[in-house]
Amino acid sequence: MAEEKNELVITRTFDAPRELVFKAWTEPERIKQWLAPRGFKIPVAEGELRPGGKWRQSMVAPDGMQLWLGGVYKEINPPERLVFTHAWDDPTGKPGPETTCTVVFTERNGKTEMNFRQGPFPTADSKAQHNDGWSQCFDRLSELLANTTALTHG
Repeated sequence: MAEEKNELVITRTFDAPRELVFKAWTEPERIKQWLAPRGFKIPVAEGELRPGGKWRQSMVAPDGMQLWLGGVYKEINPPERLVFTHAWDDPTGKPGPETTCTVVFTERNGKTEMNFRQGPFPTADSKAQHNDGWSQCFDRLSELLANTTALTHG
């Protein structure tokens, strides 16, 4: 499938088994440890992990500004695939433009290749901002998994 101009595609390889990577995406206590850019805190991460189940998250920026986002799980196939909608709330609490995120986890010699796709984005600027944010999140996820793997196998 050709990448569309308004779709973000990021591929990362994590030094952890895919079951652990999938748990990091779906367990609230793990989500709170990585699913925000550097410097942000995640006081709320909740959801019903089932097709049609809603999820919601709060992020607090270094300046104290609180941001809310959420969506609906569309597909859950542990530990291979996760599909969900993603929308930022506007200041009145109403969802903004919605995108769909598809995350595919492939086992590769004890490591996990993650293929992440999100779109469609309304603007190139929105896509670029999400690319930056997700890249920081995935760096944090890599660090979390390295620590978790060391604790699990150490």
